[in-house]
Amino acid sequence: MTKTLPVLFFLLYTLVSHGQNEDKSFTVKYITDSKITPDGVLDEPIWETAESANNYWQYFPTDSVPAEKQSEVKILYDDKNLYIGIKAISIGKNYALNSLKRDFRGSGNDSFSILFDTYNDGTNAFLFGINPYGVRREALISNGGTDRRGFNLSWDVKWQGDAKMYDDYFTAEMIIPLTSLKFKEGATKWRFNSYRIETQHNERSSWAKIPQNQLIFNLAFMGDMVFEKPLGKSKTPVAIIPYINALSQKDFETDLGINTLKFGGDAKIALGNNLNLDVTFNPDFSQVEVDDQVTNLTRFEVSLPEKRQFFIDNSDLFASFGDQRDANPFFSRRIGIASDTAGNSIENKLIGGVRLSGKLTKDLRVGVLNIQTAKDEINEIPSNNNTMVALQHRVFSRSNIGAFFINKQSFEDYDFVDREDAYNRVFGIDYNLASKDNTWTGQTYLHKSFQPDDNEGNLSTGARMRYQSRKYNFAGKAIYLDEDFSSDLGFVRRTGIVKSFVSAERVFWPNKGIIQNHSFQFFPVVIWDSNLDFKNTDYDFRSRWEAQFKDQSQFNMGMTNSYTYLFDGFDPTSTDGALDLPGDQGYHYNSIDIGYRSDMRKRFAFDISSDIGRFYNGKRFSIESMVTLRFQPKVFLSLVVNYDQITLPDPYPSADIWLISPKIDVTFSKSIFWSTLVQYSNQRDNLGINSRLQWRFAPLSDLFIVYNDNYFVNNFEPRSRSINLKFTYWLNI
Repeated sequence: MTKTLPVLFFLLYTLVSHGQNEDKSFTVKYITDSKITPDGVLDEPIWETAESANNYWQYFPTDSVPAEKQSEVKILYDDKNLYIGIKAISIGKNYALNSLKRDFRGSGNDSFSILFDTYNDGTNAFLFGINPYGVRREALISNGGTDRRGFNLSWDVKWQGDAKMYDDYFTAEMIIPLTSLKFKEGATKWRFNSYRIETQHNERSSWAKIPQNQLIFNLAFMGDMVFEKPLGKSKTPVAIIPYINALSQKDFETDLGINTLKFGGDAKIALGNNLNLDVTFNPDFSQVEVDDQVTNLTRFEVSLPEKRQFFIDNSDLFASFGDQRDANPFFSRRIGIASDTAGNSIENKLIGGVRLSGKLTKDLRVGVLNIQTAKDEINEIPSNNNTMVALQHRVFSRSNIGAFFINKQSFEDYDFVDREDAYNRVFGIDYNLASKDNTWTGQTYLHKSFQPDDNEGNLSTGARMRYQSRKYNFAGKAIYLDEDFSSDLGFVRRTGIVKSFVSAERVFWPNKGIIQNHSFQFFPVVIWDSNLDFKNTDYDFRSRWEAQFKDQSQFNMGMTNSYTYLFDGFDPTSTDGALDLPGDQGYHYNSIDIGYRSDMRKRFAFDISSDIGRFYNGKRFSIESMVTLRFQPKVFLSLVVNYDQITLPDPYPSADIWLISPKIDVTFSKSIFWSTLVQYSNQRDNLGINSRLQWRFAPLSDLFIVYNDNYFVNNFEPRSRSINLKFTYWLNI
């Protein structure tokens, strides 16, 4: 099986479908004297000379007619900047937005977004967005925009923009330095698209026509922006981003307090038009929002998203190998986290690191990441060097072949480090398939790990394929994880398994009524143990009906038939001192689920779902809910309430598990933001408070005050407390 799986997908390169049935393009005029002020008012005479990208197509509620509320984009350029003018027709000024904070997202907000595929590869793009209030955002689109994981708003870059509202339309202007983008010197065209979310008329539209079964930022569907004069070489300035952080912290469990003043910073160095060298020294991530707590009723670790800025840029080049759910060989959150002598996860200081990423040629991307962590002899944590080298070469229209090497190695010999833990290395190769119109997507990979005295076997391999059309969607996946496969810098949920997944979906598009589309799905997931003669240890047979209504609300309901074989005892309630469910035994259980999400354009909106049925040898009743209320444009409130009632027969434990998380976001202006998140989890025995005040006093330069407080739930005694005052400044040299 390990030999045949990777071969399957190399035979699929002929599966290239026809592209979009319309080729759109417009000319971008070169200017020598712009005199454009990015105030959102298109009153400069030079705009009259620019060619328009217009005739937008509707994406929602249908995808077969021109947009009812049309838009137009004009782009000019000189040797330093792109100048973008936007006009968007509306029916009034009642635009929807959550706040005035930069990097907004969500279909419930009015917005206008522009995408530049600067290497014309249909794989990666830069996105710049603005809303009618002049709030800006920028994002990186990766993996062709084929799924939502490829939309990354954590990227930051300097540019200018603003908007102006009128009675029945709004206008916007952007000035984007060419140094903010990566492109080939001498380029004469980029692939281009733009899309708009218009909440008042309940319409979404795009310049290049996109079928509704694809995401609106999918890079398979774009036109061309043709430059009147070839682009020259753009010299990006060196950016130095120092910080100062004053920290006061106390751990009430150990009664230890810390008061420190910390210095460090980052540097961004452009190597030509195509490569970036990022350097970080003594990095600090105290301003990053805390992780959202989750209730975990499984035996396995939960994957949480990366939020640290240094690991974000070109992160798809490092993190897209293998299977993202079950066998991801590189998971950057592993860096900076270690286990103490009691097995608890604690922070491991980062000394510094470098990252080189970008394009070597039109089709070849390269990434090199090296991070050094500090030793902590009290907790028996060695100083480790963490390295990854990744290459990705485009083949055919939008497919690519990637290869990587990962090495985690102790910096020196330590008495407390066993030989088998001295290093961990992983090598792998992936093939990613994406047809021209994204009807066919897939992947196959083969990875191998190496540890001291353990070089036999240790394989991870898999293949997946997806066919996506307007009416029918099919998907399949098979993976194999050898019991001894190990990636210390990866996320591997479990080893020693063979897992298969199959999905079939029929989508209906009614011509009349309140339903915009609805679908029936069936998707079984089956797992076998490769060390027990492929004994079936788990399965989930799921069926589901989903409906999206024309007011953008959604409804779903489903049924699941499950089987779990426990090798060891397990307590799904995580109750201290409780009796585990018996191991060496299989459990059959069924459940039904139902969910509804209201129209998120409204100032008051909610999302609620419930699951009820058997659970191992007992019962489960669960409710997950989120309520949002906005007093736009400055206040946004949200409340998450999750409840799980686990009822197991005596003598096994039963529990009522609560996760309650209110949050308030206040944007006093476009430069001053305050947010407070409270998280109560009795499963984690923690009540956490995270409050952040941010003042963006200059472009990408901030002053943060961050307050964290944690309490034990049962006796409400303090656990830990800290306050940070952090100053960062972005300086171009």
